[in-house]
Amino acid sequence: MPALLDSSTSLHTLHVDHHVGLYRAHMLVYSLAILVLLYHRTATLLTASKNSFSSFVIHFSLLLADAILAFMWACCQALRWRPIRRREFPHRLPDPALHEWPALDVFVCTADPRKEPPASVASTALSMMALDYPAHKLSVYVSDDGGSEVTLFAFMEAARFARYWLPFCREKGLVGRSPEAYFASPDPCGDSESQKMKMMFDAMKENVESAMDKGCVRNNFTVSAEELQFFEKWKGFVRNNHPSIIKVLLKSDEDRDITSTPLPNLVYLSREKRPSYPHHFKAGALNVLLRVSGIMSNAPIVLTVDCDMYANDPKSPQRALCYFLDPSLAPKLAFVQFPQHFEGLNKHDIYGGEIRRLFRINSYGLDGLHGPNYVGTNCFHSRRALCGSSPSSHLTDSKAPYVGSIGSEPTMARVHDMAACDYEQGTKWGSTIGFRYGSLVEDYYTGFRLHCEGWKSVFSDPAQPAFLGDAPKSLHDSLSQCKRWVVGLFEVAFSRYSPLTFGTRNASLPMGLGYGYYAFWGIWCVPIITYALLPQLALVSQKPLFPKASEPRIYLCAYLFLAAYGQDLADFVMSGGSVARWWSDQRMWMIRGVTSYLFGTIEFALNRVGIPSQGFNVTNKVMEEEQSKRYDNGVFDFAGFIAANCLPIYEAMFFRSDNGKMPRNVTLTSISLAGLVLYVGGFLFNTY
Repeated sequence: MPALLDSSTSLHTLHVDHHVGLYRAHMLVYSLAILVLLYHRTATLLTASKNSFSSFVIHFSLLLADAILAFMWACCQALRWRPIRRREFPHRLPDPALHEWPALDVFVCTADPRKEPPASVASTALSMMALDYPAHKLSVYVSDDGGSEVTLFAFMEAARFARYWLPFCREKGLVGRSPEAYFASPDPCGDSESQKMKMMFDAMKENVESAMDKGCVRNNFTVSAEELQFFEKWKGFVRNNHPSIIKVLLKSDEDRDITSTPLPNLVYLSREKRPSYPHHFKAGALNVLLRVSGIMSNAPIVLTVDCDMYANDPKSPQRALCYFLDPSLAPKLAFVQFPQHFEGLNKHDIYGGEIRRLFRINSYGLDGLHGPNYVGTNCFHSRRALCGSSPSSHLTDSKAPYVGSIGSEPTMARVHDMAACDYEQGTKWGSTIGFRYGSLVEDYYTGFRLHCEGWKSVFSDPAQPAFLGDAPKSLHDSLSQCKRWVVGLFEVAFSRYSPLTFGTRNASLPMGLGYGYYAFWGIWCVPIITYALLPQLALVSQKPLFPKASEPRIYLCAYLFLAAYGQDLADFVMSGGSVARWWSDQRMWMIRGVTSYLFGTIEFALNRVGIPSQGFNVTNKVMEEEQSKRYDNGVFDFAGFIAANCLPIYEAMFFRSDNGKMPRNVTLTSISLAGLVLYVGGFLFNTY
């Protein structure tokens, strides 16, 4: 396929960030300042060890905290060494009418209909079906790891609605093609055709929500006799103990929309689950989709999206093709990563939901090395890379694995075998083939392993967000999500594939450090808690920990503090963020330090010694009305850790009555722990 391109035509360009020289100069000066600080901390510790045990403990804690901060800072510098920006030119692609584009398979994953409403998931899939891509080259696969008949019913309804929605998108030239998001916008088209389409979508959504309330669909009047017979499979159905269910809802070679244009393939899949076999969470679901799609459509490019991330730019596949069809880049290109953008965030993003540093700022830096990490969604993958091939050859449509047409009996028999819970036994799936097992953060781990195998990746961040989704809008969901990440990242950090050892050997030193910055996220809890407690306890006990304002050494401390925060603020604002959102991001970093990072570290440690923990939890996509109002008004669920923000904590302890109220046992435990900290701190400093 790349041979079709004119070698003189550039499909994309890149340029190195013009601040890179300033970054490197600051890196040198700041490194020297850190070394001076660590030298002073070490000298003070040696002196303190001769005085008293309490003095030794205090200064050792400060040295440990500063050493961890220095380590994380050093890892982060790899992300600032060579940040680059890219630009694509989709209009220069070969005409698909003259030269066929490679096929595209889209994977949409959902796991819990109570937290991920089936109607919303179906709306996401509809936006993928409406991408500006040849319909006969586009297939959408839905993995329902919740095994819900309501989710299948939602997609049956969506398949019927697609016959009207896809022509409507083309006719109106819509950019955001999720019907749920479009009709919820303040100013959708007000013509009669739009109103008719809205009525159809509302009816579809009402049918799905009604089935959700009832818990079944067998009494729904929109279900045909043939479909009703299919739903009989759910009798005696247990979520974690059931056979595989695969249903082809649309076939592009048979089904047409109201304008007689072919519709993309649409396939529903719920893989087999048995208690005696590990299912490997999302990575396992994606690998089943990879195998099933390899038989049914076998597209060389695979797009993975979360169920709440809808297509906001129908030309995003064309942007990805600008890289996959570049003959100089394609042989080693594993994936093209688009950033996560979120809608519905309040003005100041009080819970730091956009996570700008992870999804955008740091990705520019990694792109200047071997490429950005995979973040689990909005990513176009090369099937060759996922299927264990070595970086070589060009992108092609392979027909070898095909059994027959997408819904034929031989094909369906084969894909049911591939969705069986024991199919991977004795194979390399999850180790060197497919999405990798061994960590709760399968996206991070898979991207890391691919880079270590010699593959490259690309970060595409167009002005028009390619995908839009929902971020956690409650403190509980935000912290729970982060805790899960910390546990999964530690699983990689302390494995044989640690970025600091395996990564530096097999990728490069900068890539190893860059991935290490994420892998050791959880250790932020040590310096944050240390600096949250020791200075305050020292102040109460009237014991000096830091130099006086009249001492020259105070300038070193001031420089380290102001330069670090100044650079962080500059990076945040230059990437399009605001000062207010940066402040919220910093506040959430401190809150995560004493919650998500701390408890994630504890949970990982318990897992390592054989004590089971909660495991994978799905982020909630549903909000109560009162909770939603509080978020929209910028009311913080809890404040955090800083005295000026403590009022919401007291409110949650004593006055609130909704889900934001702090449980009584948590309140009593917190009071007891606070008293214990004060007592121990007083003892240490009194014997200082």
